[in-house]
Amino acid sequence: MTLSRRQFLKGASVAGVTAASTFSINKAVAANKELRIYAWAGYITDEMLQDFKAKTGINATFTPYGTNDELMNSLRATDGTGFDIIMPTVDRVPGYVDFDLVQPLDTSRINWDGCLDSAISGSEVGGLVNGKRYFAPSDWGTEAIAYHKEYAKVDRSNLSYGDLWNPEHADGVTVRGHSALVGIGLWLENMGKLPYPMLESYKNEKAMRANFDVILKTASEHKGMIAQFWSTENEAQGAFRTNGAVIGQTWDSTAFKLQSEGEPIAYGAPKEGALAWMEGFVMPKNANNVDSVYEFINWYYTPEAGAMFVKATGYNSTAKGADALLPEATKAFFQNSYTSDELKNLWWWPIQEPWYVALRNEYQDRYLSA
Repeated sequence: MTLSRRQFLKGASVAGVTAASTFSINKAVAANKELRIYAWAGYITDEMLQDFKAKTGINATFTPYGTNDELMNSLRATDGTGFDIIMPTVDRVPGYVDFDLVQPLDTSRINWDGCLDSAISGSEVGGLVNGKRYFAPSDWGTEAIAYHKEYAKVDRSNLSYGDLWNPEHADGVTVRGHSALVGIGLWLENMGKLPYPMLESYKNEKAMRANFDVILKTASEHKGMIAQFWSTENEAQGAFRTNGAVIGQTWDSTAFKLQSEGEPIAYGAPKEGALAWMEGFVMPKNANNVDSVYEFINWYYTPEAGAMFVKATGYNSTAKGADALLPEATKAFFQNSYTSDELKNLWWWPIQEPWYVALRNEYQDRYLSA
């Protein structure tokens, strides 16, 4: 992605002084409407649904999914029918367009003043396809290193994806199959051991296969160190709670949730760059309640709604002013997890076109079955 780290930080700082809500609702639009939301597990809470209804009069139902692939497969199975709003990562949006599963947004109906300018401009790569915007950014976060403060052997000032494979962490590592391969790739690239730059893997099959053959070999050699593979948030947390993990490549929310329960789990960005992603609101092509979709997006682009989202997930809302309403513990987690230099060094997920996803899944399957 082309999102400037400096732009994102600048946008976040501006958000702190913009706490006034400009949200309004046309009550006539709300009458007899129901919004069907299909989003990541844990993203939409009862508190959010109740507040949305109180502000708009619109009933909303929430169905959770656990992975981008689950979302894609569900929409392909129904030809874009069954839900009014979904929340994919921006790098996957062109694939939904290719499969004709989503429709462009009417940008004139969205209160963009409530969204961080940096998120709007940063989501142009992926969120805009053939000159049409399909994506309204909702949140961003990272996948990096979560580790037990007492049992993991790491130097926080020189953290690396390679630390996962320290022999002292034997039987205590948790990773997600496909993204662990990327982390290993960045580690190998940093040591000059890949035939192509890692980003070339997303541009053509030749570079992808050449890199991932090397990556898969290294990953398979260390597979015996895995305590548990994860694919959903609950699985990642469970690896630390019950399955003996002391270090892992996880989402930031994993460490945030465990910390909130009193677990001694820290989170940090490795020197190769934390894997950064952005998610947002996208409308399936056969959405029934189009008016309610725009009401939901505009409700979300208020400080209060954005803060509810952050408190529930630990991720970073794109709603202006949300950060000013957060509990001190939430603010402290962010400050303790990233230095200013690490925020400038985020490794944003590139566009993952269908051909890449198919090959990625092939290598993941080979890794899991090795």
